[in-house]
Amino acid sequence: MRGEEYLTRTAQYALVYREGSSWVSDLVVMKALPNGLTISRYGFSVSRRIGKAVVRNRVKRLLREILRLTPLQPGWDIIFIARPLTASASYTNLEKSIKGLLSRARLLAEKYEEISLRTN
Repeated sequence: MRGEEYLTRTAQYALVYREGSSWVSDLVVMKALPNGLTISRYGFSVSRRIGKAVVRNRVKRLLREILRLTPLQPGWDIIFIARPLTASASYTNLEKSIKGLLSRARLLAEKYEEISLRTN
C-alpha cells in the first residue's frame, strides 16, 4: 500500500511531538518515537518561516527523496522539522544533516551503517 510509510494524522504528529526524543542539527530537528509496527513512518513539518510555497515544497521533496534512499530501522515514527537555513541548503548538505541525525539516534538500518563505516 502506497503511503503507509508516512505519518498522516494530526494525532500521530501530536504523539511524537509530546512523547518523542529530539535530535538537533543546524538544518533540521528530528523527533522520534517507537511505534510497535514492522515499518518506520515519517512526516515533515515545514513552516511558512522557511519561505513561500515553492520553497517549502522543494524542501519537502528533497527530504522525501533523501529518506526514500536511506534504509531505516523498522518500528519508529519520525518527524523532521525544517529550520530556516534549510531553504538555502543544497541536497548534499541536507543529506549529510539527515543521515547524521539518524545515525546519532541509531535509526539507520544496520547494513547501511556497516557500509558507511567501511567507506569512512
